Amino acid sequence: MKRVRRAPVTAVRSRLDITGVVQGVGFRPAVARIADARGVTGFVYNDSGSVHCEFEGAAEEVDGAVADLRDAPPPMARIDTIRVTEIAPQGDREFCIVESTSTGGARTLVPPDIAMCADCLREMNDPGDRRYGHPFITCTNCGPRYTVITDLPYDRPATTMADLPMCERCASEYRDPGDRRFHAQTIACPDCGPTLTWTGPGDGKDPIAAAAAIIDAGGIVAVKGIGGYHLACRADAAGAVAELRRRKSRPAKPFAVMAPHLPAARRIAEISDAAAVLLTSPAAPIVLVPAQPGAMSDLVAPGLLDVGVMLAYSPIHHLLFERLGSAPLVMTSANAGGSPIVFRGDDLHWIDGLADGALTHDRPIHVPCEDSVVTVDDHGATLPLRRSRGYAPLPVSVPAPEGEAPVILATGGDLKTTFCLMASDGHAHMSAHLGDMADPRTQACFSAGLDHLAHMTDRRPGLIACDMHPGYATTRWANRRGQPMLRIQHHHAHAVSLLAEHGRLGSPMLAVAYDGTGYGTDGTIWGGEFLALVDPSRFTRIGHLGPFALPGGDGAARQPARIALDLMWRAGIGWDADLAPVAHVRAEGRHVLAQQIPRGVGCVSTTSMGRLFDAVSSLLGVCQEVTYEGQAAIELEQLARVGRPGPPRIDFALHEGVMDPTPVIVGLVDGIRAGVATATLAVAFHDAVVRATVRVSVEYALATGISTIGLTGGVFGNRLLLEGIRNGLQDRGLEVLTHRLVPCNDGGLALGQAVVAAALQRTPREEGSGLCASESPAR
Repeated sequence: MKRVRRAPVTAVRSRLDITGVVQGVGFRPAVARIADARGVTGFVYNDSGSVHCEFEGAAEEVDGAVADLRDAPPPMARIDTIRVTEIAPQGDREFCIVESTSTGGARTLVPPDIAMCADCLREMNDPGDRRYGHPFITCTNCGPRYTVITDLPYDRPATTMADLPMCERCASEYRDPGDRRFHAQTIACPDCGPTLTWTGPGDGKDPIAAAAAIIDAGGIVAVKGIGGYHLACRADAAGAVAELRRRKSRPAKPFAVMAPHLPAARRIAEISDAAAVLLTSPAAPIVLVPAQPGAMSDLVAPGLLDVGVMLAYSPIHHLLFERLGSAPLVMTSANAGGSPIVFRGDDLHWIDGLADGALTHDRPIHVPCEDSVVTVDDHGATLPLRRSRGYAPLPVSVPAPEGEAPVILATGGDLKTTFCLMASDGHAHMSAHLGDMADPRTQACFSAGLDHLAHMTDRRPGLIACDMHPGYATTRWANRRGQPMLRIQHHHAHAVSLLAEHGRLGSPMLAVAYDGTGYGTDGTIWGGEFLALVDPSRFTRIGHLGPFALPGGDGAARQPARIALDLMWRAGIGWDADLAPVAHVRAEGRHVLAQQIPRGVGCVSTTSMGRLFDAVSSLLGVCQEVTYEGQAAIELEQLARVGRPGPPRIDFALHEGVMDPTPVIVGLVDGIRAGVATATLAVAFHDAVVRATVRVSVEYALATGISTIGLTGGVFGNRLLLEGIRNGLQDRGLEVLTHRLVPCNDGGLALGQAVVAAALQRTPREEGSGLCASESPAR
């Protein structure tokens, strides 16, 4: 500060050591403004682990400054701890922001990327402002963070803008305590860059105009954003969307859509108050909301009632919409077939042939970060489906163990891979979404992302927690590390992730874990499980869905008619051509299955609720070929949402905690042959799952005295099922936990793996219990 003050006769001095998300969020400038308003002297600086400041002045003003900081930190900050120490006055005559220092030991939390703020948007749209039309406008309250930070403490040299020196006017703003860009490390303007570049038709002198022209003409453009490239086209142009699907070989998986602002989003979707809060939040995620009929091409989300909507969150997006108007744009990750998102110019050949041009720039992305995806339940609560941009790499707080413990790396699942780094300080750092680990490029991104987060958090793994499935790419990756390993049962990890995010690790819970496939302790594929947990280190399998077969193994998930035929055979139902799965499977295929299924040859036993949903989807003629994960079940839910309850009522057979689906299959076939509407049968199936789940859960709650039920696993992305089961349990006086911080699907798996591994380090295991779980005898 420039203002010189005379210290009061009876001055006091307090030192504050502050941890949390306190770098990259305008924290030091905020401290300086508080000091100025309170008339106190001293200084503030960063080191690698904290922000440190000292206030000196009259006792009431120093106390007031501490209170101001505690009660009203910068909007993007998250204070975990403030330690206040009284020290001797030094007689400072001003308050200064001191140059950062690098220290060993603890590291501060890395902030996530933040959507463009209203102040920057207003300046960018003001012809009289010197940043008018600048595609890299930012301030202390917005802009990239996680994707551009290369080291700590967070200063300009530790970002990917280190090679872009500030011009004198930017430097002046950077030094001015009264400016919104005071110590904004990504500060930029048209005079000092970064700069946009267009590669494609036209001269490219105005890159935004060139890209907009291609999009407006029905073309597809690769747009480099904050965390990687998107492929963009008009969402209201059926031809453009169809061409994008053809080029990406993505026949049915829904695309995300971007709108310039909330009023435009309301023209294409039904936006509740809770959804509007999420859309306009600093995280700016994709939010699944009901689509407005006819507002976009039906090819954006074929056969679905919901559409994923996000608002423009970077200056480049806003500038594109300024040229294109408010028509929605498809904004889908620039990748092909499960490969990771492209984020470097050198890797644009990964998407050769997918775009008609590329809008890029020279601000490097240090680590990629896909868009986050969330939805809202009937109570207005957030349900995360993909935790990435805007949230990663913020940690989930878990109870800190006593004593020293190794840093744990949890590798997560295979299809929605995220990893977790957890040390003994109570911080479980979750990576951004990485994708399908079967792709070698995803594995390379996994390793690079791990190296980056380990460096930024100063956490070097000493123990690896991975899934029990021997075929998972994450398990094989863990094996190659040559470090101590613990293999954690899939549904155990799901259940503990739910307990961890609610801070309930010491509380008993009955977990309903419904998902697609998870390797069980008996060597079969689980996925419809009732687990009792008393502490995080172990579980008891107390019930499950009745077993059936996946003919051909994993391939049955792509052709659910095979599963339907197995379930029909078990129910004694002939394979007559009037039933959809029979008609779908050709005669030669039925002949092979008729040999396989009775003998169990080439068949994998499963208790998977996700695969049961797939089979019912096929049986009702909803989906016979799955081209993206969960498609059959998603389309079945969508059908049930428009159906009306009515006869027939169908039920599972329940015996000692086993939910036998045979009567359900019989009832559905009877309904089909009686001419009952397919949507009504979809409702009847959902209702049967709800009633059976509630009944089994209540029985075990009464038997065990455990009154908390947790709902976890990817199947609970089905809101119809989630709401039905939750309401049924709550009506019977039980407490129900659902996911709020990490996804219910495998995107939240790593958190549970890490916490289970930590608990096992503190809990002696019996001889031969290396599978990290106990269970009741398989039924």
